[in-house]
Amino acid sequence: MQYTISFAETRLTKLIDAALSGEEVLIVRGQEQAVRLVPVPTTGFRLGLKAGQFGRPPVFVLADEDPDQW
Repeated sequence: MQYTISFAETRLTKLIDAALSGEEVLIVRGQEQAVRLVPVPTTGFRLGLKAGQFGRPPVFVLADEDPDQW
């Protein structure tokens, strides 16, 4: 379904629920499609039984790079 931006502003929660249930939700600006709401995948890479127990992986920074710009 396609919805205008003004409609989406007032009913965002319902549109999110519709996208999560599998409905295609498109938001249009004027006559053009602007945004598609899609659910974020819930599965991802895991490290087996120890998943989440190791903290963040190390960040390797070259001497002339600023990690805050990533």
